[in-house]
This record gives sequence, structure tokens and C-alpha cells, in this order.
Amino acid sequence: MDIVQCLTLIDLLCAREFPTARGRTEHGESGPGYHIATLQTSEDFWEDDGSAREETADQYEADRDGLAQRLGDRWGPPHHVSLYSVLDRTLAGEDIPEPWAGLSCHVPDVQLWQLPRTDRWLALGISQWDKELPFQLLGIVTSTAPP
Repeated sequence: MDIVQCLTLIDLLCAREFPTARGRTEHGESGPGYHIATLQTSEDFWEDDGSAREETADQYEADRDGLAQRLGDRWGPPHHVSLYSVLDRTLAGEDIPEPWAGLSCHVPDVQLWQLPRTDRWLALGISQWDKELPFQLLGIVTSTAPP
């Protein structure tokens, strides 16, 4: 992982205006009140016996935590927020705002900061849709507080 490149992309997302409609971007997707960028993507695990997946999961956690430490130098330590209850509430039919509803389907938890002097939040999370699919380290900037 190129930590300088990740920090540069996060700074770009923090400064960028939010679009009025949801759509794909050069770094991921954006919508009203949020940007989601893929900072890093692993290989898939279709041919894996489970060992590479476990090793990759550990590496992605270490990469997220290293990036969180650098961001913590700017804004203080992050809050660890589980998204499991958000997923449960979404599945129960509660209207959870984006990006939180969508993230809760594939990101179990996030490291979260409320950015000083703004109405924005920054989150780092590790996405994996299924055990054969790649891991992704995501950077999320949103004006919507976590539910």
C-alpha cells in the first residue's frame, strides 16, 4: 500500500463537493452527501485453500490501522464503529441513509473521525462481499453522521 497516495486521495475526497446524484467516479462512487474511494484491492480467492485469504485479511487490517494512525496524528484517535446493527436495522426495513446502509452490507466496521470545522465524517473500512471475492480498503467521506 502506498500510504502517501492514500492520504492524498483522502485529502481530495475531503475537499471535493458532493454530487447531486449517485454515480461512479475515477476512485469509486459518490452520491448526495458522500464519496467512497477504493484505496487498495486484493486479488480474489477462487483458488485459495483459505490460507491466502486469512493472510490477506490480516494485511488489510494492518494497512487500515497504519493509515488510521497517520490520520490520527491529524485528527486524534478514531472511533471504532460496528456496522452490524446498521445492517440489522436495514434488513428490518428501517430507512438508513447512504452511505451507511450500503456499506453495512459488506463492511463490518469502520474507523471514524468527525473532521474538525466541517460537517464531514471520514471513515476507513475493509470491504469483502464474499469469501472468494477480493478485499478492498475503502475511504469514505460523508456529511451524514453514522446512524
